[in-house]
Amino acid sequence: MSGQQQLSQPNAELDLRGVICPYNFVKTKLKLESMEEGQILAVLLDAGDPILNVPQSVRNEGHTILSQELVDESYRVVIRRRGDE
Repeated sequence: MSGQQQLSQPNAELDLRGVICPYNFVKTKLKLESMEEGQILAVLLDAGDPILNVPQSVRNEGHTILSQELVDESYRVVIRRRGDE
């Protein structure tokens, strides 16, 4: 593991493999809303529409994508919850 990953140790993790759009984004959004500002959520997503749509939708909500990596045929996306203003 790189030092970058250790700095961004997730506060929570969601396994959304096998979950179709838009449910995977809805579950990600609800989880982020239940977390504190600045906390980190790791989400596992399938290839295809989920990895294309969920990170973009999360960015549109104002959250930050810290990393996105392929892990065993699925993607692990690490998101920092936005601060509410």
